[in-house]
Amino acid sequence: MADSETNTASGDDAPKRPEPSGNVDPASMTQISAKETLDVRSAKKTSIPEGLWLRCPGCDKMLFRKAMEANLHVCPECGHHFRISATERIRQLCDVKSFEPRRWKLEGADPLNFIDLKPYPDRLAKEQEKTGQPEAIQAGRAFIKGRPVALCCLDLTFMMGSMGSVVGEAITRSIEFATDRELPLIIVSCSGGARMQEGALSLMQMAKTSAALARFDDAGGLFISLLTDPTTGGVTASFAMLGDVILAEPGALIGFAGPRVIKQTIRQDLPEGFQRAEQLLDVGMVDRVVPRSELRNEIARIIDYAGK
Repeated sequence: MADSETNTASGDDAPKRPEPSGNVDPASMTQISAKETLDVRSAKKTSIPEGLWLRCPGCDKMLFRKAMEANLHVCPECGHHFRISATERIRQLCDVKSFEPRRWKLEGADPLNFIDLKPYPDRLAKEQEKTGQPEAIQAGRAFIKGRPVALCCLDLTFMMGSMGSVVGEAITRSIEFATDRELPLIIVSCSGGARMQEGALSLMQMAKTSAALARFDDAGGLFISLLTDPTTGGVTASFAMLGDVILAEPGALIGFAGPRVIKQTIRQDLPEGFQRAEQLLDVGMVDRVVPRSELRNEIARIIDYAGK
């Protein structure tokens, strides 16, 4: 609805502007003219590009996005580690242009004809369009500070990095690739767990990947598991916790069931820092908590120490 003071009308119903008379104060006429001018003048608007600033969930301060990204997606104020995609993770870990992706042309199926808010095939197609990736994992061969490795990175941007049949098969083939070529194996876990749309088939990936790692260990391979925020569910219950060396990023949520579910189940308040990387380090489930800026050096140091 338009402002009543700026409406125009025609005919006999149109309001008549008062004619000036001899007893009208000139100052009041000036005020009327100024008011009419202000009513029709468009207000100034200052637009800020969306996404230029963001609030850090760690310290609640406003951060300039480009400064945060230049700092490896870590808050320069409090050190909070933001979640990143598999593509960004590969860029940060690997030597420049050294990553060689392995494509097995694996495609997800829908054996259960699963439908939640939408059919599972439609959900997969939407995620593929959004991320530009066929599945929730990127795997291949790379160099980290000159050391050749087999690398798998789960992708949180694709269905929360959940592990379905394709992800499990890709991890298994990467383990076998590392076994055949005697390469150190690096798996970066970042996942909500097994993919519910595939039911028991996704749970079978836990046993399959664990069996492949057992063969890799028998062959004398080195497996470095890197846990990032979040690592939960069936991923935690399988390959993520089977590393010869288990590293974690600061503040990463690591567990099977999430803290909210546990709190509702036991009906008790949880201690501060529950299921975070630092707490798991204290109880011996994680070997080291390593800031993102030191990961490349730490991985290279472990490979050298193991003689790989």
